[in-house]
This record gives sequence, C-alpha cells and structure tokens, in this order.
Amino acid sequence: KDRGFDLQVESFDWSSDRYLREGNYIPEGGLEKLRRFDAIFFGAVGSQKVPDHISLWGLRLPICQGFDQYANVRPSRIFPGVTSPLRDGQDIDWIVVRENTEGEYSGNGGRVHRGLPEEIATETSVFTRHGVERIHRFAFELARKRPKRLLTLVTKSNAQRHGMVLWDEIFAEVAKKYPEVRTDRELVDAVTTRMVLKPRSLDVIVATNLHADILSDLAAALSGSLGIAPTANLNPERTFPSMFEPIHGSAFDIAGKGVANPIATFWTAAMMLEHLGQESAAARLMRAIEKTTASGVRTPDLKGTASTADVTRAVQKAIQEDATT
Repeated sequence: KDRGFDLQVESFDWSSDRYLREGNYIPEGGLEKLRRFDAIFFGAVGSQKVPDHISLWGLRLPICQGFDQYANVRPSRIFPGVTSPLRDGQDIDWIVVRENTEGEYSGNGGRVHRGLPEEIATETSVFTRHGVERIHRFAFELARKRPKRLLTLVTKSNAQRHGMVLWDEIFAEVAKKYPEVRTDRELVDAVTTRMVLKPRSLDVIVATNLHADILSDLAAALSGSLGIAPTANLNPERTFPSMFEPIHGSAFDIAGKGVANPIATFWTAAMMLEHLGQESAAARLMRAIEKTTASGVRTPDLKGTASTADVTRAVQKAIQEDATT
C-alpha cells in the first residue's frame, strides 16, 4: 500500500513441488485465472529434481507465449557502492530488448528414433515478419526516449542466412521511420567484446530470444551480479497482463542460506509499479535501493556481508524515511 493506491495480491503455488505432486505446473484453467490480473510477479522457478526444460516449458514459456509478452526488457546499470568487474564499468547504462515469443525458443522441433543409433533431434528457429517487425519497432520507440537515442542491432546473419537476414532487413525497414535514432549493427560474438571493452558505446540493444538471453546475463554480471538484474515481459498493447521477474534462477548453491540478493526482486517490483502507472512509488523504491547499496548493506555476491533479511530491512527503512521527507 502507498499514498493513494493499493495493490491487491493473490499468490499461486505453481512450483516445482506442485509439479512433483500433481504432474503439472499450471493447473487446468490457470492461464484464464491469470488473465484477469493487471500484472504478474514471477519468482524464480526450478528444482534439482526437475529437468530445466520441463520447468521452463511447463510454466514460464506458456505464460510468455500465451499472453503474447513479446517484448522482454532487461536494464543494466551500476548502483551506488557497487563495483563492476570492468575498469570502465561506471559507464554501463544499457537496456537489452529481447524478442520473447519466437526465434530460437519457438518450440518448433522434435525427436525421433529415441535411444537408437540413428536418433535425430531438431530445434528450428522461427522468425516471422510480424514478430520481428514489432520487436524492432518497440526497441526504436524505447531508444528514441533515451538521451543517447542509440540502438544497436545484434545479429548473426553472416552464418544464419535465412531467419537472421530477415531480422536485419526488417530492422533496416523500421529504421527509416525513426530518423532521430542512431543505429549500428554488431554480430553477437562481436558485441560481447564491445560490452566489455567499450561499454559507453552502447545504449539500447535489440536481439533475438537466444542472443538477448545470453547478452543480458553478461550485462548483469558486468553490472555487479545476476542478483540485481530485473526483467519485464511485456505485452505492450495490454491485451494481456505483463509479467515481471528477476533475471536470476533458483541459485541452488545458496538455497536456504539466507544470503540471496533481493535487489533484483525489488528492481523488478519497481518496473512493475511503473508499468501500472505508479511512477512515484517506483521512483521511491529505486531511491531506497540506491540508498541501501550506497550504505554498504550488500549481500556476498556484491562483496558484502549482509543477509537477504538485512538488505530487505534496509530497503524498507529507506522507503519509510523517504516518505517522511
């Protein structure tokens, strides 16, 4: 609850424990229940007892694809008090825009002759003109609102001569409608070196489902930790609810130790509040995060000694102090 608005929250236990008990993550009619909400706040999913492809295709991807959340937005920047592994890491201020419903994760493929010497598996990337055009248009709209007005196209069209060439061609078509936005183009392998060596030269990056998935993890690590990075899975037309989630996974190596970094969850919440039209509350939450990291209250992934609860209490206190000023 904040000044002038309330959040009504309903929780759904669509966990791996549920999958192990019931045989599915999403119960029958589950997506229809979700559809009536304004937004979805998604926690990390995964279990050492369930293969990753089952949890991904059993929960997250049915929501993203079922609700046409085609624009995945992942910002990265350095928070006060946080040190990047890069010498020039303070220059990081990026947004990775990821096509989120087709491409390499379209689910088009299959396996035949299982267990036999001639077993075959195919995984076919799908690029549609409709899907590619709308994600490029979304990225241009985002870039034109940023101070640099710079958009970098990430591709691999030198080796992938069909889908990725279409990806490039449609980008060039859309670019003609945004003369105020500067553009450049990088192969996906080359852009990784540019992120490390010339972080200031990048601003908004648009990439395919697979490429952006990888690049946004790199961006988070270069910003200090995967534990601070947020994600918005947007249906920009708001025909369906959008979904917000931390970029990180279940982190089995630290599960139950009380040292997981909650900053990614808080930043994700700020993105959700902004999407819901509560810009003031989102800004207060971001100020509280920055005040907390600047004060030195940081979890071990950010070279601190604080627990998850310590950081949470510090952010809560900062929000309360902000409300009285």
